[in-house]
Amino acid sequence: MARVTVEDCVEKVPNRFELVALAAQRARHISAGAALTVDRDNDKNPVVSLREIAEETVQLDELKEDLVKSLQRHVEQDEPEDDLVDDMAIRQELAGQGGAGDDEIEALTKTMSIDDGASESDSAGEVMFEDVDEDVED
Repeated sequence: MARVTVEDCVEKVPNRFELVALAAQRARHISAGAALTVDRDNDKNPVVSLREIAEETVQLDELKEDLVKSLQRHVEQDEPEDDLVDDMAIRQELAGQGGAGDDEIEALTKTMSIDDGASESDSAGEVMFEDVDEDVED
């Protein structure tokens, strides 16, 4: 197969959009150092990946699964962490007391917050500017 076109691969993967996504994923693998299953013949990685798909030398199911994993943004956690469950129980208990419990909840929330490196004087909505004297000469 001297030249490969999308037409040669559509027989293996009928959906052209899926074909392009799979070929791009395989080209990324090749760029990352994966072993080639066909001769390179001085072709670039996308062409080599299309040739591999056309000659059925790569597993399309594995390639599709890897593509899906690479595009996922949210990873589900099976169970909440024990500390989180304990903290939620403390908050619910303090919330049930009312009155002074509200102050305790606020204090507890401050101690449990994640330190993002910002000082207490800097708030998310404030922008601090320094006075700068600009001398512009033309």
